[in-house]
Amino acid sequence: MEAPRILVVDDEAGVRDLIVDALSLASITSITATHGMEALVKIRDEAIDLVILDINMPIMDGYEVLEKMRDSGITLPVIVLTARMDREDTKRAFELGADDFVRKPFGIEELTLRVQAVLRRFKGQTPSDSLISSGEITMDVDRHEVSLGHTPIDVSPTEFRLLQVFLDNPGRVLSKDQLLAQVWGVDNYADPNVVETYVSYLRKKFGTGLPLRTVRGVGYQLTEQVIP
Repeated sequence: MEAPRILVVDDEAGVRDLIVDALSLASITSITATHGMEALVKIRDEAIDLVILDINMPIMDGYEVLEKMRDSGITLPVIVLTARMDREDTKRAFELGADDFVRKPFGIEELTLRVQAVLRRFKGQTPSDSLISSGEITMDVDRHEVSLGHTPIDVSPTEFRLLQVFLDNPGRVLSKDQLLAQVWGVDNYADPNVVETYVSYLRKKFGTGLPLRTVRGVGYQLTEQVIP
């Protein structure tokens, strides 16, 4: 199996070299970029499986890179790195479509494990039967398309993964921690309110076509009946 290829984006040479060396020990190939503009060029021109993206960079910061990626329809998984400690930074990263969030200073073993976890999650997203349906909702995993009845619904990569988890678990009550683990692959660093934010996005887009029940104090349940 071909080794995964990671783009490491950070303006600090020491950090880039540390990450590249650590990933090489896990048989993961890396290329690097020193700022956001360079990163976008390499994302466009190179074969990449995942991006490790620093937030505080000159020319173009990580948030802007992530936003431009998602606005362009680029669904590559992204792990955000930052020294910032504000929970709003975590929330903003996930709202822009980040797949994981690691604070500096970080343990290199932890980062490597998170890279491997995100890669496994994305490789496992496409089942043999790519069509999933529930009620009026149909999801084509191969094409990354969702429709409500005959109407296509535009969803972000993170909204897509969250909806897929609900469709894969009809009738099951899923806690916020379970959703954080399955959709974002994080727990200790994530604000559970991120789940509420994305659930609200799905509800706005699908309305009563998404019969998602809030189980107070526990989580959410995709029911068989449309909720008025």
